[in-house]
Amino acid sequence: MKLFSSLLGHASAISPDKLQEVLALLLIEGETVEIGFKIIRDTIVFTNKLLILADKQGLTGSKAEYLSIAYKSITRFSVETAGTFDLEAELKIWISGEQQPSISKNFNKSVNVYDVQKVLAHYVLK
Repeated sequence: MKLFSSLLGHASAISPDKLQEVLALLLIEGETVEIGFKIIRDTIVFTNKLLILADKQGLTGSKAEYLSIAYKSITRFSVETAGTFDLEAELKIWISGEQQPSISKNFNKSVNVYDVQKVLAHYVLK
């Protein structure tokens, strides 16, 4: 089922320690990974400073684009929990000046979407 969820684009949690190591070249001094999720080859990471979206590209995935978004740029966000028959939770994030969500990610039931909401609320509302 985990492979099936990955193929459908659902996110699953990744260890913050592992992400801290993988993203070491991108993180500034004092920046730490709070929580992160893998969606096939892409990753969404919440640090104590930024939201980072890692987009692996190409056949081998050796090329990557890292989009860093300051929490102060996030104007609103929503989380939708998974239901009995709906196997996914959804996160939507709006960046200032945009009418539609700039970011929309689906999470499988193994991800506690409330943890995602808490991290976002903590940093966006600072």
